[in-house]
Amino acid sequence: MDVTLTQLACFLAVARTGHFTKAAREVHLAQPSLSRQILALEKSLGANLFHRARGNIALTAAGEALLPLATRMLADEELAHREVAELTGLRRGRVRFGAPPSLCVSLVADLLGRYLAAYPGIELHLTECGSHGLVDALTGGSLDAALIVSNEDRGESSLEVTPLLREDLVVVSAAAGEPLTRRRTLSLAELADHPLVMFHRGYDLRAATDAAFRQAGLVPRIVVEGAEMDAVLRFVECGLGVAVVPSLVVFHKPGLRAVRLDEPQLYRTISLAKRADVAPTRAARAMQEMLLSVVDEMSFGDLQGLARW
Repeated sequence: MDVTLTQLACFLAVARTGHFTKAAREVHLAQPSLSRQILALEKSLGANLFHRARGNIALTAAGEALLPLATRMLADEELAHREVAELTGLRRGRVRFGAPPSLCVSLVADLLGRYLAAYPGIELHLTECGSHGLVDALTGGSLDAALIVSNEDRGESSLEVTPLLREDLVVVSAAAGEPLTRRRTLSLAELADHPLVMFHRGYDLRAATDAAFRQAGLVPRIVVEGAEMDAVLRFVECGLGVAVVPSLVVFHKPGLRAVRLDEPQLYRTISLAKRADVAPTRAARAMQEMLLSVVDEMSFGDLQGLARW
């Protein structure tokens, strides 16, 4: 079997675009040349990779099986080029980092600011999505490292996952509104009586909040649902309701007031994840070392103790 990286790149381009002509433009080949690369790949593998119909290109079962393997092989090839370039003294590089939206507005913003100041020649690519999507991107080879929420088993056996921080979930309300409570904590039953702004159902935070209410036999008063992090915080600031959010996002948010949630206390574990079978580049290692420093140096002001070990 004689499979080349060029053939795999052509295969991925066709799989991504669903069109031979568009794929040819993407990989900078003439369309007949790309077609020959695909045919040669299919001959080497002994299977058709695409269902070819007029106006419709779809992966066969063999193509579906090859897709994640080809993605990883090309990612590894790119990693090899980057690592060799660093070893030969090139002071430029790229780090592909991922994080959930709730961390992008808090911890990651600080991290990236420090990193770019220390390493201005490094190109940063940030992927912002939920932990499930980040795990898929890591295992597929399209990320170097990511921060994920790892309270539950996500099937990360191919990844090296290092817990960094336990972060409490807190209830936030508008600082300009009536005090949510005169005590330092709020029970879930008390929270259920307040109008709630909820994230969309794909959020880890939404799943954790729904599970807590369900286990307690409570039905919350939801006034708005389906929002992203920035929108949730803004809706709360405007007084539409209260929300359950990670404690770190409230730091430096003068328009919000936070109170600890108790009975039960909710929290999440933030971990650094990377592929276990690939050594990080020097640029990625520097990013990981700086992340550990940022976590160690964090001072939470009025929220001290809400994010901790």
